[in-house]
Amino acid sequence: MKQTEINELSVEELNEKLTAIQKSYESARATHALSPLENPISLREQRRTIARIKTALTKRNLEQA
Repeated sequence: MKQTEINELSVEELNEKLTAIQKSYESARATHALSPLENPISLREQRRTIARIKTALTKRNLEQA
């Protein structure tokens, strides 16, 4: 997910995306621990997406205060 896509979403949508991606990441990480993933780079991409979403949420919270 790119930064431009994240900026277009509302806070509620960002929270929903965050929980979905975090669940997906945890599942993929557990799977990767047992047997190698076909595309292990996806773990890095998911981790970075989570960080982007958290940063956007923090930024919006600071703007409101």
